[in-house]
Amino acid sequence: MKGIVQHHQDTKVIPLGGGTDRRILSYDDSLMAVEVSFETGSEGAPHTHPHTQLSYVLSGSFRYSVEDESVILNPGDSIVVPSGLVHGTVCLEKGVLLDVFTPKRDDFLKA
Repeated sequence: MKGIVQHHQDTKVIPLGGGTDRRILSYDDSLMAVEVSFETGSEGAPHTHPHTQLSYVLSGSFRYSVEDESVILNPGDSIVVPSGLVHGTVCLEKGVLLDVFTPKRDDFLKA
């Protein structure tokens, strides 16, 4: 196999507190995929980073905010957040987001 393979059963669940867990999936220097699980009512607090982020809703329902705007996202919906914008989410119904970052999040690998 010439690609980078990461089997889900081999990933580590990283508890973030407040009803949120993270799993780092496949990555290289330019790209990283991360699965983030949320309990109903849990939050991804507003934050910013230099990475471009794409969030795809695998399950559940989320109120996703970017700067001063918000939108409800449901399974199959996605959003791209450009580098440097303040963004966050509130889980309205227990679910999972697939977050993709470019470049990879070195800070996640140090946790």
